[in-house]
Amino acid sequence: MIDLSENSSETEASAAIDVSYRDADTARFIAAAISPDNLQAPQGVTVEVKVNGCTLQVSVKCCRGVGSLFATIDDLLSCIQAAERAIVEVAN
Repeated sequence: MIDLSENSSETEASAAIDVSYRDADTARFIAAAISPDNLQAPQGVTVEVKVNGCTLQVSVKCCRGVGSLFATIDDLLSCIQAAERAIVEVAN
């Protein structure tokens, strides 16, 4: 699930992304792989990563406009996909 919002009185935009996995270990692994400590978020962009049970929850806030928000989300989704592929490779 992706939830986008933009505050029209300011240039701040935000998004919430929830990705559910079969088990909590997978959600934790993905969270560790994409945690803000591992990402170089541009100035004006805040990324928070949490795990709630089997669900990865990512919150992005951006005061650089919607275009920058979308670019950040695209990068995050690419990182999530790469981490998921790594899990599959290790399992095989």
